[in-house]
Amino acid sequence: MRFSTNDKFQNKKPIGLWSAIAIGIGGMIGAGIFSILGIATEITGNLIYVSFIIGGIIALLSAYSYAKLGSKYPSAGGPVEFLIRGFGDGILSGGFNFLLYFGYIIALSVYAKAFGNYAATFLSSYSSPAIATILAIFIILIFTFINLLGTQAVGKSETLIVAIKVGILVTFAIVGFFFINISLVSVSNVIPIDNVVTGAALLFLGYEGFGLITNTAEDIDQPQKNIPRALYLAILIVMLIYVAVSVAVVGNLSLPEIKQTADYALAAAAQSFAGAIGFTIIVIAALFSTSSAINATLYGGANVSYLMAKKGELPTFFNRKSWHDGREGLLITSTVVILLIVLLNLSNVVMLGSSIFLLVYAGVNLAHLKLYKKTDANKYIIGLAIIGCFFSLTVLVYYEIFSSPLTLYLLSAVVVISFVIEWIYLKYKTRSLKNREIRDN
Repeated sequence: MRFSTNDKFQNKKPIGLWSAIAIGIGGMIGAGIFSILGIATEITGNLIYVSFIIGGIIALLSAYSYAKLGSKYPSAGGPVEFLIRGFGDGILSGGFNFLLYFGYIIALSVYAKAFGNYAATFLSSYSSPAIATILAIFIILIFTFINLLGTQAVGKSETLIVAIKVGILVTFAIVGFFFINISLVSVSNVIPIDNVVTGAALLFLGYEGFGLITNTAEDIDQPQKNIPRALYLAILIVMLIYVAVSVAVVGNLSLPEIKQTADYALAAAAQSFAGAIGFTIIVIAALFSTSSAINATLYGGANVSYLMAKKGELPTFFNRKSWHDGREGLLITSTVVILLIVLLNLSNVVMLGSSIFLLVYAGVNLAHLKLYKKTDANKYIIGLAIIGCFFSLTVLVYYEIFSSPLTLYLLSAVVVISFVIEWIYLKYKTRSLKNREIRDN
């Protein structure tokens, strides 16, 4: 059978390789690089770039499972589908799926709050919580509208935003190299290896968004080939950017200065060699970074919500066909995020979303371990990914015990609530694998 040019055009998916890479980069380079780098540097000293490399390696190990599973089972739900494939239709997969959804909600709230705070400081000489909240809600509404326009608009907008953001960060790193003080990057004192590893676990937060690429599976062109490429390329690109930026920061600011300006170390480093203009440019980069993280995460979170509803993980009310292409999930997600922005102070739960994602990544790797023969994967690489996730989570929990006990309490509550909700749903609602159409390709 011969296909016309129009047939080929219609069969082409709206998201190509570079759009998928842009979504992954947008999900990873969010608020983390601007807020966590300073904190991690207090632990690792000027070996912060080593911690970024270790964190990237841990991310690549988990990306292996996402690449294999995403190619075998391409789905808009990404990890939702992977968990159901591995654990079946039960409390374990359902609890992890609720946990993933809560993770997206919390992450979106954090990104929006970060955008609001940066924008409020940029627009006025004093910090106004009310203005920051209004701006946070505004950015969520903007990207909700963009996502409602369709997946092609998401890919195009994300590519543009990521290009601007990456361009600013790369320029910062290149210019910063010319002003590096060699004495600041030389290792005069031996830093314990456990400090570097702890820093790597904290900085893993900056890599958590790579999983969003698998949520484009139903919309990406040639998913079997482009999903693995997009995952690995996105992580490697982000790793190189993180290493370059961190070297530029520690090479232009002393450790005491970084500690004093931990919340805005990048902007402070830019100011040290480019003055007020450099500071302003980095603030703009922070706005673009948080914006792209919101765009990528909102797209992924909405698809997860929709697939959960479609497969029966949420009550049938959420599965109404009021909109097409998962838009009901998008609107539900955006509404809940706005409520959290208005009602909650998220300053004490910045790490909550990252801890949840580490749990989910561990769950996906465990599910993949049950499916590795079907995906033709190496079980030893999967095992290393599982160890990496649980080790990182352990380090984060240990850090939270001393730095933010409230975060640990909230993490425990969210985990318990997620599995209790699924248990109640399974107990009182009828659901079958037949209705869910779980199929092996």
